[in-house]
Amino acid sequence: MATVTSGAPAGAVADLWVAAWSEALDELELDLAGAEAVLRDAHLASVGEVARAAAWHPRSDLGPLPATLHVRAQALLDRQLDTARRTAEAITRSRRQIAATRALQGRPADAAAVYVDAEA
Repeated sequence: MATVTSGAPAGAVADLWVAAWSEALDELELDLAGAEAVLRDAHLASVGEVARAAAWHPRSDLGPLPATLHVRAQALLDRQLDTARRTAEAITRSRRQIAATRALQGRPADAAAVYVDAEA
């Protein structure tokens, strides 16, 4: 976000403020679209995608949300909440599938395969 000097006209400051918030919402929307694509395509995220998501920090230099962007921000929040719900459902399905697979293998859930290097 561009820094505004105290001598700048109020309209210019407001325009920069709305533009900064619009940019932040654009970035958030792209991240959300990526998460939705992972859920839709049912594939694992790459290590890079997980690292980028883990390194994300909310911007703290924006101030309050402009009223003109409230509807867009609310729609984005609703999508985020839906994506979080669907992610939790996918995790639950995966855990159930793992449990069923282990049950079919006839071994306890905490049993792990052990390999011994006999030539060492």
